[in-house]
Amino acid sequence: MSTYYAGLFADAGILLLGALSVYIILATGQLSLGNAGFMGIGAYITSYLTVMVGIPLTPALIIAAIISGIIGVIVGFPALRLKGIYLAIATLGFAEMVRSFLLNFDTMGGSGGFHGMKHVTVGYIWIWSGGILLLVMILERSRIWLEMRAVHDDETAAGLVGLNTVAIKIGAFGFGSAIAAIAGGLFAHHHVYIEPGNFGFERSVDFVLAVILGGSTAAPGALVGSILLVFLPEMLRSLADWRMAGFGALLVIVLLVRRQGILDRALLRRLTFSKAAS
Repeated sequence: MSTYYAGLFADAGILLLGALSVYIILATGQLSLGNAGFMGIGAYITSYLTVMVGIPLTPALIIAAIISGIIGVIVGFPALRLKGIYLAIATLGFAEMVRSFLLNFDTMGGSGGFHGMKHVTVGYIWIWSGGILLLVMILERSRIWLEMRAVHDDETAAGLVGLNTVAIKIGAFGFGSAIAAIAGGLFAHHHVYIEPGNFGFERSVDFVLAVILGGSTAAPGALVGSILLVFLPEMLRSLADWRMAGFGALLVIVLLVRRQGILDRALLRRLTFSKAAS
């Protein structure tokens, strides 16, 4: 595999983690546009631990995920009062606060960025991405996931039958934030240089778009969406200056034809049953 395509596969693995971080939160009926902020927190904490403290990457990622998860829980409490577009705007504001803080955080380079991280392989990135995807797929078969979907479908009814809707929504926020932090740590050690601009609004939009395009009702949909978002623009490179216009048109067509995304639970069941029958 060439270095170029290895870089694309690495970016797809990192995007998959970001998409899963949104997918977990979305499963409870909440839309977050601030996961790029948690990604930035994870990137800077992991980089500080590996470069300045000398901690190996794997434990540094775990520490960053725990810290980011705690911050996600803290942010989740005031977010409980908001729904829909108001929640999305509030989380977007949080991400901008993180980016502004990093711009003025001179210890980690401020606006000049931070470097010195050791490069990680594509295989290492996909071990994390594939492992967390598998973890989410296992979660989808648990009682916890049924409770999350119940909150998504009707929060009031879920509360009336005895579910702790606050704990479920806060837990989803914390778990999603932790996954986004791991994506940030891997991003930092793949590109070996980070700056606050890497974790802006566009990054959060990419996460959400990957989930919506790939399918927001099944975890493998995030994988499909991430691969398409990374590789489709490269496949359209022959269109030259019209490449991004063609990419946008294809996205619109897909979403018009399949509003639930490319891969949903019904299609996944059909594919599974057809393979079992053969």
